[in-house]
Amino acid sequence: MTRSSFFSVKPRLWQAAAGCALLTLALSSCSTAQRQADRLTTGSIPSVNLAKPVESMTAPELAAAEKTYGAAYDRNPKDRNTGLSYASILRMNGKNTQALAVMQQVAIAHPTDRDVLAAYGKAQAAAGQLEQALATINRAQTPDRPDWRLYSAEGAVLDQLGRSEEARDKYRLALDGQPNEPSVMSNLGMSYVLSGDLKTAEKYLRNAAELPSADSRVRQNLALVVGLQGRFAEAETIARRELTETQAEANVTYLRAMLSQQNAWAKLADKKPQATN
Repeated sequence: MTRSSFFSVKPRLWQAAAGCALLTLALSSCSTAQRQADRLTTGSIPSVNLAKPVESMTAPELAAAEKTYGAAYDRNPKDRNTGLSYASILRMNGKNTQALAVMQQVAIAHPTDRDVLAAYGKAQAAAGQLEQALATINRAQTPDRPDWRLYSAEGAVLDQLGRSEEARDKYRLALDGQPNEPSVMSNLGMSYVLSGDLKTAEKYLRNAAELPSADSRVRQNLALVVGLQGRFAEAETIARRELTETQAEANVTYLRAMLSQQNAWAKLADKKPQATN
């Protein structure tokens, strides 16, 4: 089953905004929803040296990749590309503690590599070490050569810490460096879900979804926000696009279960929108 779904939403965001404590940052099980939760930022630092993006791998493909890269890592735990790829695969398999341990070793061997530090910060965030993740990402960022991906990753961590206004500032800095980047616009939209401003969230997500470079994860986030506003039929239509019938049914079934919980979306609808900066 593909990992491209609306379940890239941050777990703590769901808990705070939707009242649905259905996901955990630990991602301990192998459900589609939890594996997608690692896509905390849809524009996160990409894995390297993989023939296929981990987000689009099936469960058997992920298992095979974990075995292959695990063996390569055992042979040379200091290899940069192997470590980055192996940690990414481990996170997608819900093995966040192990992924963090791998990235710790890679970071020791490559202490000034920005991509390594960024991936290390992501591993820390996935393992629940949010303040440490923020410090690592900040260490990776350089004022003279700012990286929009790092700004986006920083924003995602700040959102998890409940510092949504600061997070949105980081997303806007990311958009300054990479205008109309759909992944960042999606993150910005989902940040507004955290404060219950679903209309603003939908605006950003619709704009992101209309961009030619937008991938399925952006459109699935849009489906989620539409569903939270009670427009379930429209949400299901969006959620079914681009996916196989089996994949779509799994996503829609989960969406229905989440949105059918007592007052889950109604509580959001009752909140006053936050002003857009």
